[in-house]
Amino acid sequence: MQKIIDLLKRKGYTEYESKAYIALLQNEGVTAYQISKDSGIPRARVYDVLGSLLEKGIVTKNEVEDKIYYQPLPVDVFLKKTTEDWQDDFSSLSNSLNSLKQKQKTAVAKVVEIREKDTILTYIRSIIENAQQKVIVSMWDDLYELLAEDLREISKKVPVHGITLHVENGIETVDKHRSTFFTEKPNSNSWFIVSVDSSQLIYGPSISEDMNAFYTNDPVHIRLLEDYIWHDVLVNRVVSRSKNHMEDWVKEERAKFFMDDR
Repeated sequence: MQKIIDLLKRKGYTEYESKAYIALLQNEGVTAYQISKDSGIPRARVYDVLGSLLEKGIVTKNEVEDKIYYQPLPVDVFLKKTTEDWQDDFSSLSNSLNSLKQKQKTAVAKVVEIREKDTILTYIRSIIENAQQKVIVSMWDDLYELLAEDLREISKKVPVHGITLHVENGIETVDKHRSTFFTEKPNSNSWFIVSVDSSQLIYGPSISEDMNAFYTNDPVHIRLLEDYIWHDVLVNRVVSRSKNHMEDWVKEERAKFFMDDR
């Protein structure tokens, strides 16, 4: 029950409005007193709540023998109305926000932190969907699996390049990272980078429920991180073509450079 209440609240209804509508669905054609009793809404508040639902067109009432009885909007009608209202609001909001965006004369370079897994995924999907020229990625299999459909869809429109690790049956134009001592370490960080049109980029650490990431439209950040991906691709191609002990040499040189075993 609480899940339904929470969903209704996300659509703009108050806790009491949600409880009143649910109570009416379970026992329609009842008085305000009965709604208060069934829903737990205080009697002092129930008339205000029902009045609000009447104004929103979610509840109707009729008077029989000096008593007022309330009826809920049928579920299928309620859902249709809610969907249509949301679409109208979304369309209006979209037009208003886009008109504001068009008034911006110059884009301000920024780096913004994004929190929460679903928000980050939605952000990534949004910029991928709007790609006009190219998409460049670097990611491990955990994130790739969540974005595979989006990447395949956009690859029909624009080139998709980059590198992935532990990904099978990925996009052909995206290189596969070789398995190394560093990538197979238990504490290896599975960082990701997604760049779109060299104008928007999101990067962050391993995908997790409490993850955070960063969005930037700063040309310097984007150039550096796209170059990072290219050098990663290049090293993998060079090592793959080598017939000697290039991998051991890379490992030794890396250790010297960082002066540790990362």
